[in-house]
Amino acid sequence: MDRYIRLVAQISRLCGITAAAMIVISVLVVCQMVVMRYGFEASTYWQTEFVTYLLLAATFIGSPYVLLTKGHVNVELVPLYLSQRGRFYLALFAASFALLVCLVIVWSGGEIFVKSWQREWHSDSVWAVRLWIPYLAMPVGFGVMALQYVADILSLLTGREMPFGMPAEGGE
Repeated sequence: MDRYIRLVAQISRLCGITAAAMIVISVLVVCQMVVMRYGFEASTYWQTEFVTYLLLAATFIGSPYVLLTKGHVNVELVPLYLSQRGRFYLALFAASFALLVCLVIVWSGGEIFVKSWQREWHSDSVWAVRLWIPYLAMPVGFGVMALQYVADILSLLTGREMPFGMPAEGGE
């Protein structure tokens, strides 16, 4: 179990690095687009679409890392007023429900990916990008996030992690 949790954490970190690289590449492409358009008055037909798809992919691919680092928005008002047992059950419910949502999105995103691959869908732009490429980010990102939720649930169930990161009653 420790091996699974460590492996998923490494994959989530890799997703974070990949997402950060995608953002850096997006910034560089926007800079290139500005120079081409205003410096050389050249056409920029692919850059806007590329940056849009890359930032969307960075959002999906980076989400497991955000979950790993507990970087998502978290309202701790309810857990503050619950007992340790109540926090445990609330954290377990929240993580299980989020896992279910991730699995539904993986399934739906996978269907869209497969359909776009089989039917050879392209964007309606001049660039005509194959849509399976940007669509792949959704099932991959949410798939790894589902793995991270499983690791979080295992950590919670085995006491490796406290619910909501709060210390046990009586303090530490």
